[in-house]
Parts: sequence; C-alpha cells; structure tokens
Amino acid sequence: MFASDSLAEWLHYQEQLHAATIDMGLARVSAVRDAMHLVPDFPVIIVGGTNGKGSVSAMLSTMLARAGFKVGTYTSPHLLRYNERIALNMQPASDAQIVKSFAAIEAARGDISLSYFEFGTLAAMHTFIDQKVDVAVLEVGLGGRLDAVNIFDADVSVVVSVDLDHQEYLGDTRELVGFEKAGIFRAGRPAICADPNPPASLIEQAEKIGAKLICYGPDFGYTKLDNQWSFHMGEARRHALPLPALRGGYQLVNASAAIAVLECLRERLPVGIGAIKQGLVEVEWPGRFQVLPGRPLVVLDVGHNPHAVKAMVASLTVLPFAENRIAVFSMLADKDIDTVIELAKGAFDTWYVGGLDMLRGQSGEAIGAKLAEHQVANVKVFDSVDAAWQAALSSAGENDRIAVFGSFHTVAAVLEARQHNA
Repeated sequence: MFASDSLAEWLHYQEQLHAATIDMGLARVSAVRDAMHLVPDFPVIIVGGTNGKGSVSAMLSTMLARAGFKVGTYTSPHLLRYNERIALNMQPASDAQIVKSFAAIEAARGDISLSYFEFGTLAAMHTFIDQKVDVAVLEVGLGGRLDAVNIFDADVSVVVSVDLDHQEYLGDTRELVGFEKAGIFRAGRPAICADPNPPASLIEQAEKIGAKLICYGPDFGYTKLDNQWSFHMGEARRHALPLPALRGGYQLVNASAAIAVLECLRERLPVGIGAIKQGLVEVEWPGRFQVLPGRPLVVLDVGHNPHAVKAMVASLTVLPFAENRIAVFSMLADKDIDTVIELAKGAFDTWYVGGLDMLRGQSGEAIGAKLAEHQVANVKVFDSVDAAWQAALSSAGENDRIAVFGSFHTVAAVLEARQHNA
C-alpha cells in the first residue's frame, strides 16, 4: 500500500496506477465509495454541461459562501495547482488535507484500481465530509452518466449547455451527448437545463426517470437592462442584479442557472438578495474570458471546442477597438481544431502558435500547418506556448489585443510565464 506525506508523490503514483486516463463506468469507484462510507449529510449540487459548468459552479459557490454557508467545491481540470480542484469557500484545500483523503482512499480500495480523476472525486467528498461543509458543488468531469461525480446523488442537477466535445466517449450528435449529460438527473429532484435549445434526448430522459425538469426560457430566465438585470422563475423575482464579474454575454445565462439552483434549495439553504449580488460581483474563475489589467489588453480563455470558441469570438467583438488582434493559440490533438480555426480566423490579424509537449499534445508546426490549410496568413510558429506568448507580448503595442486560447494547457502556460516574470 502506497504511503507518502507529499502531494506530488501521490499524484505521480495515481498517474501510474490505472492504465486508462479516462475510464468510463461507475462500478469500481462506487465500490470504494461504499467501503469508505462516503454518505454526505448535506445538499449536493452537480453541475454538468459542455461549457459553462465551471462558471456556474464558481457563481453558486461564491453566493452560498457570502450567505454564510461553508461550501465545498470540486472542479477540474486545474490551471496551476492540483489543490484548485478541491476548494473550501473558494480557497484551495491544503496539501495535508488532500493527502489525508488520498491515504483514506488507498486504505479502503484494496485491489480495486482507480483512475487519477476517480481518486480526486473520492478525495473531494472525503474532504468535504471531514471538514463538515454545509453544501457541496460538484462539477462533472466528462459527460455525466458515467462520470465519477455521478456516484453521488444530486439534490439539484444542472446541465448548463449541450454541444459536441469528447465525441469518442459521448457520441457525435447533440442527441447522444444530451442523453449522457442527463445522466446526472435524479427522480423527483430538480433538474435544471440552461441550454436554450435542449436536445429531445435530455428532455425524454428527465421525463423517463421522473425528474423535475426546469428549462431556461419557459421556466426561468433573465431580462437585461443597461447596467443591471433581473431574474425570474415562476413567482420568484430578483431585481436590480449587478452584471457578473465574469466577462462574456453568455454569463447571464450561467448566472440565471446558478440562481435557479438557489431557488430550488431555498428552504434548506436560504440565500438573500445581498449574498446573491455580492456573489455576482466578487466571483472569480480564472481563464474564462478573463481580461487582465494593463496594456496591451490580454484575454485568457480556456475554450477548446467550437461551442466555447464561438462564444469567445462573440465576446471579443464587444471589447474596445484593437489596432492589431493577436492570437496565442495551441490545441490538443484530439480536439476539433478545424472547426475552431474556421470560427476564429476572422477575429485575428496575427497568430502566434506553440506546441504542447504532453500526451495528446501536438507540435507548433502541426498547428501552423492546420492554419495554412484554412488559408490563415501571418502565422508565427514556436516550439512552446511560452515562446509564442513571449514573442507575442514583445511585439504587441499598447493599443493591440492578445487573446490566449485553445486549451487549459495553453492558458496555464501563459499564467505560469506571467508568474515567473512578475
């Protein structure tokens, strides 16, 4: 049995332990959950969707924390430190706390093999129970039905959006993806869908199991005014709400979904209008259309699929005029780079591309060749994202704009470079 006081050593151990990085199915991880007696006695909110689930999780967690509740939040992937995945009142858990949970999992699992993500999911719930949280917000890693997070029953489930990503696991149509996402719904419990055009498969699955489906549009929504907005859901109204601190027009749909969750839980977790407003203003979620202070204007966006990149391009259009629109770009090899380039190529004048040296990564040359296939001119190719970023930054004038996008790894490389040079 493995033992260590080092978080880094535990993570290295987990990476070697299970043959498949992604191993869909709940039998193994459910067995370890039962062996550990991980039965939360607090409300559990599960947030799924192709895009937007991290933003909704962050808004929910911030609002609940501002209302005085102790909130456990589990998200993935992380940008800079593993600890970001397991947060208590939006602060990363300590190395010691996570190691304690890993040791408990190792003691309970026997000869059951667990993936890196399954270890993390169990560790998050173990931490939240150990730390006596009032509520847990769990973000789905991939899909929903067979994702490790789904071993826990949600008191309220949310599917933020449904689009194509991870087609090799979830299917290559919105109907197939919608069925997988709806797997987090539970009979007799609220199931919120914030996608304005939900697939029939999602609606059918909710009806089949008897979930209380609540859809954006017919059941809840928002009205935007100049510098504020209002939320409505049935008889419930929330007026004079501040615009979310998270940038992008789509964030009002995400904020509406978060408030809809609170409405569903108001008897168990009452959250006043003051905490909602405070949460909207104070929420932070790095890398989601994050506009950095200073000049040139820099936007960080982890968008890595067509749905997310289309939203990013739309959000770029409302930013101030830029003399030169610069992209710092890299994507993993198993993503739909062709559609992403088609969506984004009109939004930039110059592209700086770098390779990602990792499993599923690809070289700067391969990405440059893809851009050439799509008739994108003015492309500069580098071995790494760090080198591409440094070159873009040194060439940019104060009236230019740099958008860093294409992968969590792309944004993380730039954040690490900024920290190193600070």
